[in-house]
Amino acid sequence: MGFLHEGHCSLINRSKKTADITIVSIFVNPTQFMPGEDLEKYPRDFERDKNILKKENVDYLFFPESSEIYLNDYQTFVEVDEISSRLEGKFRPNHFKGVSTIVAILFNCISPDYVFFGQKDAQQVFVIKQMVKDLKYNLEIIVCPIIREHDGLAMSSRNIYLTSKERVEALVLSSSLKLAAKMVKKGERMPDMICSEIINQINFVKSSKLDYVEIVEEKNFLVPHIMEKGKKYYVLIACRIGSTRLIDNAILKI
Repeated sequence: MGFLHEGHCSLINRSKKTADITIVSIFVNPTQFMPGEDLEKYPRDFERDKNILKKENVDYLFFPESSEIYLNDYQTFVEVDEISSRLEGKFRPNHFKGVSTIVAILFNCISPDYVFFGQKDAQQVFVIKQMVKDLKYNLEIIVCPIIREHDGLAMSSRNIYLTSKERVEALVLSSSLKLAAKMVKKGERMPDMICSEIINQINFVKSSKLDYVEIVEEKNFLVPHIMEKGKKYYVLIACRIGSTRLIDNAILKI
């Protein structure tokens, strides 16, 4: 959605290593924002983004107007059931309906062979993978690692909303993920115990307002009763620091 950072550039670099032609789309999608969310103030700087893409030697920039994507009589939406109603979907109803719809439109406009998404939006990636499988899109989804600031904060366009004090307090998300990894390394296999420790750590930060902490299986996003050897799991966090809503995650290998 623009206001590019090193996380986006990592996707571009992976594309350039994988494909012959790299196309970047920038579109702040109105249908994935809920009433009262930050659609109008979402950071936008097209000239800045364009200069970054030139330096990255991107072949094409696809930058449609909202009126080109959603015509006056637009009435078709793509919705992935079940997974879209949980976690992010529970706190942001219809969010993934907007995401899957715009991604389907972009796929139809560009017809890519490969698409590159960041792990930071892990549930979004899972939703898109399901849509691609169900609707028989002939493309490959490549998920790229989270890119973090030097102190561990996951890169996000929304980080600019944080005050200097909140910027420090936001590190509780990445430190909580490290806590989860440390507990697993010591032998903890009960998701509830890990989530409880994370909740305590995040709630200790006064500016925080936690939406959820959840551990799910990487391959199906189902919540396990106990984590099993040989499997991978996501530990997912969504939390407001001040008025800024942040998400982060890590993969736990058992």
